[in-house]
Amino acid sequence: MSVDGWNTVLVLGGTRSGKSEFAESLVTDAPVVRYLATAPEGDPEDTEWATRLATHRARRPGSWTTEETAAEPRRLADVLASAEPNETLLVDDLGGWVTVLLDPDHQPADDVATITELAEAVRTCSARVVLVSPEVGLSLVPTTPLGRAFTDALGAANRAVADACDAVALVVAGQPVWLKPVATTTVPAAPAPATATATASVVASGADAEPTPEVQLPDVLTHTPPVVPNQEPGNPWAAPTMALPVVATGLVIQPGMELPMPDEYAGPQAVDRLATLDVPGAGLGVLDRVVGFAAATQGTSTPQAWGSVRVLLLHGDHAGGASAGTVAGESARRAAQARAGRGALARLAAESGASLQVVDTPAAAPMEEQPALSPDQVESALRYGWRLAEQAADAGVQLLVLGACGAGTEAAAAAVLAATAGAEPPAVLGRVITDSGEIDDAAWMIRCAAVRDALHRTRRSSRGAKEILAELGGGDVAVATGVLLGATARRLPVLLDGPVGVAAGMVSRDLAGQARHWCLLADHGGHPAVRLAADVLGLTPLLDLRLDLGEGANALVALPLLRSVLALAAALPVHPSLGGDESLGGVEEPGPAPDEPEPDLTEPDFTEPDFAEPEPEGPGPASTGADEQPASGWRAG
Repeated sequence: MSVDGWNTVLVLGGTRSGKSEFAESLVTDAPVVRYLATAPEGDPEDTEWATRLATHRARRPGSWTTEETAAEPRRLADVLASAEPNETLLVDDLGGWVTVLLDPDHQPADDVATITELAEAVRTCSARVVLVSPEVGLSLVPTTPLGRAFTDALGAANRAVADACDAVALVVAGQPVWLKPVATTTVPAAPAPATATATASVVASGADAEPTPEVQLPDVLTHTPPVVPNQEPGNPWAAPTMALPVVATGLVIQPGMELPMPDEYAGPQAVDRLATLDVPGAGLGVLDRVVGFAAATQGTSTPQAWGSVRVLLLHGDHAGGASAGTVAGESARRAAQARAGRGALARLAAESGASLQVVDTPAAAPMEEQPALSPDQVESALRYGWRLAEQAADAGVQLLVLGACGAGTEAAAAAVLAATAGAEPPAVLGRVITDSGEIDDAAWMIRCAAVRDALHRTRRSSRGAKEILAELGGGDVAVATGVLLGATARRLPVLLDGPVGVAAGMVSRDLAGQARHWCLLADHGGHPAVRLAADVLGLTPLLDLRLDLGEGANALVALPLLRSVLALAAALPVHPSLGGDESLGGVEEPGPAPDEPEPDLTEPDFTEPDFAEPEPEGPGPASTGADEQPASGWRAG
């Protein structure tokens, strides 16, 4: 069993579905990969086929070795059987292997016996193996005897290999779905060594929190207050964490995770409901998106205002040119200030009734010279962020606010955007403002150069999510990514604020594309990186206040407004003209006149009256005369 919880994986998919790319992403963490190519070279004059093969070869990293097995179908089973435990093998694909197996040049051959040998070799293989195969029926099959034989043999091979593998994934339109997930068993995490720890503290709103016992997590320590899980029936924030691979080293976070999506019907229903409310005006404007977001994430068309809110302030510095223009120790001072319940962020949190948790993340090395973090640090940071989100969900938190304070965070976010969205660093790197309010263009150029050199250093590296975090992102972006993934698993919405949060959103797309649908962006703050990432992620900022109070503080300024909108939408009754309660609407319907007979309700009249255009009682829009009718709003009444 490998460290990711599986030893063998079968990846299925149709033609051009992205199955090969997904299979390659599963082995990117291996230092050396043996690529077993099963397809024959084909007709030398078939340039289209030759181009396909060349594209596959060009995509493989230089550290991989390629072995051809097309000459003898049985050789594939021999290679798997003789593989060493420390090896990683990628077989692409079983369709080509079956094609060779049915070739008359290899007859007579017992196809069933050969497939059985292959399945047994996969089952007993001690190496880490990923096999790619086309799923039967997702591609065209010639209606010929040979075509039917190919279909039968490929179907038999897929079933036998799938049964032998630990996990099976189906890739459709580039989106993987795990058909046979790894059987998981929760294993208590080992205590972290004292040399690789990060601390977090919680400051209660408006008062200093008393110290509480430490709770150990993989490679990190955190101080958390006593919490009472909010598990009442029907509570939309109490959904359990989805089953994911867990091994002795902790939670496994890997590309292609299937996490929950918000309710696709509740959001539109909530927005449609707003048009029926007794609102004396044109409604909520663009803030109706807040109602739709809250409805989708809460799973109800009448969402409630977020009561329990927690602010996660991630503190982590980036060394090298990324932090040019910053005062040494300034970010640590801000973090200590927030821990003590002082400063702008703590005061805004107290005003909003939100708890504030300060999290120290691993410091990042100069990205222009070396990787910002090691792969082990990235894994620990992702798991740590996930557990922070789980702790919040267990405490009954209904909304997370993600902020950051650290030297060089903007440059790290710009590097992540350049790697994930192809952005030019100068276009997404904001101006450097000194403590005295002056613009420092020299420091800005140093930051740009650091990002440029880091991208040049990693030009041949993989652009996978974990590789980007290790090479460019650093500890704060890695922990923020884990927070987004953990919050998604627990159906917990996140209010983003600043470059670190949106950079984490960009990285999380490759790990679980559902994460961005649980994020809300209150204000872009005029930051170019936030603007670009929001556009890519499909997050439209609700406001344009251009606040620059620090990450997290900007969101807290907008939070009371968002809460007010949700409270108003939940409390207002339906307009009386649409069947609302007259007592709630404050309008008493007049009864019949004293001399007017009561209507006969015993025999209802089902005939439809003829429609007639009503004659206007007052002057028309082109008249210059005075209008005797009083002006009215958008809704009659």
